[in-house]
Amino acid sequence: MSTILVTGATGFLGRHVVRVLAAVGHEVLALSRGGTELEGATRNLKGDVTCREDMDRACEGVDMVVHGAGMVSADPEDAGLLYALHVGGTETTLAAAKAAGVQRVVHISTSGTVAVSETRQMMDEDHETPRQLIQRWPYYRTKLYAEELALAASEPGFEVLSLNPSLLLGPGDVTGEATKSVRMFLDDQVPMAPPGGISFVDVRDVAEAVKAALSQGRAGQRYLLAGGNMPFTAYYQRLAQVTDRPAPAGRAPRFVKRIFEFLPGLGKEEVGFGFSVDRVGLLQACHFWYCDDSRARKDLGFWTRDPNTTLRDTCADILWAGGSRFAAPERTGA
Repeated sequence: MSTILVTGATGFLGRHVVRVLAAVGHEVLALSRGGTELEGATRNLKGDVTCREDMDRACEGVDMVVHGAGMVSADPEDAGLLYALHVGGTETTLAAAKAAGVQRVVHISTSGTVAVSETRQMMDEDHETPRQLIQRWPYYRTKLYAEELALAASEPGFEVLSLNPSLLLGPGDVTGEATKSVRMFLDDQVPMAPPGGISFVDVRDVAEAVKAALSQGRAGQRYLLAGGNMPFTAYYQRLAQVTDRPAPAGRAPRFVKRIFEFLPGLGKEEVGFGFSVDRVGLLQACHFWYCDDSRARKDLGFWTRDPNTTLRDTCADILWAGGSRFAAPERTGA
């Protein structure tokens, strides 16, 4: 077994990755800024991925690195912070890993670096990067720069590949950022479905893909990971089905996107149409995020559970944790 450093270990995906790697016997070093003690970690390390001294210490004696440190924000004012963390943190982590003799780095990116479109097309890893879209959104823009930096660093003896999951759903989202669309539905804040299309994937399945990528997959490649691609109308109908709650009354018209594009001041803080959502989030929901994960299924043996199972488990976890205003059902069984 190997010694593996996991950055961003306290994140939604990071916590699952630590447990999955520990379960098969790896020595797992869990890095976070607070040094939080995590289930399954052999050692919990305190450090900042933008600090070379911290990363040199963290990478000492490490065989492989899972680089998942990041920040999710749609706020344009966070652009500088996102760049420092995603791009600067990736550059620092790669340099420290290479100097320490690390053999392989699994870089965690996002499907939004390639699989986003204004039309209903399925995107794969080889599609042209939609830079005109991505440059509008600091989160995806900086994730793209970090991913390009990571893949360019791959060479014999220092292999780097990128995993690009779509929206992460499933149990264990402590901050609630990834599962925001589900929480809004549970709180009756989605009277109409957005006009775009969503892709989502179970966080537990992505953690298994991370484990596979430590020994499988081609260096220098990106791998899209998706569990379900569907219009937002179908997404909320599925949520209604697994929760026995009413689906949104219909779909918002496509011209909503044009209104917000031509009136840049509208909804700068938040938009209220019976629900609260930031302007960027609404614009993104007017796009299509469909992605083809055939490469990951072939090279990594990637497998996903039924999308309804993911949605059901996400809702149950939110309700049990008191994440919505609905009363939590009693837990049954072990």
